[in-house]
Amino acid sequence: METNETLIIHGQYIKDLSFENPNAPTSFQMEQEPAFEIGIDVNTAGVGENIYEVSLNLVVKALQDTQAIFIVELKYAGIFTVIMPSPEDLEKALLVQCASILFPFARRIISDVTRDGGYPPVSLHPVDFLGLFMQKKQSESEAPPANTNH
Repeated sequence: METNETLIIHGQYIKDLSFENPNAPTSFQMEQEPAFEIGIDVNTAGVGENIYEVSLNLVVKALQDTQAIFIVELKYAGIFTVIMPSPEDLEKALLVQCASILFPFARRIISDVTRDGGYPPVSLHPVDFLGLFMQKKQSESEAPPANTNH
């Protein structure tokens, strides 16, 4: 049985980028390695028939005790044509395949921005988007049903 599957990337871009260096120049005198908090989220939006914007939202915070050394916020997006045989396959393609295509570029931007901000470049570890997708699906299936009584 032949399936009708298509995934085409039309372009990718920085949608929003912020680098905060709130305690410079004293933050450059760090005596120990900072702790890092890293957050990642994937959002999707339809922009046309079978055309979607997929955006990676990354937040990287370097902290010394409770003081922020630097904060990077990046929204990196791509425009994709995605045709899949089922809504479940479409969701998986957007949140796993498309996000995986975008991640290396977002990772490089984070590295460049932290280096250009005066710090050693932050090299994010690869992200298991399939694992995150499976966790999301499992937590959705374990969630109690919504109360529909009025």
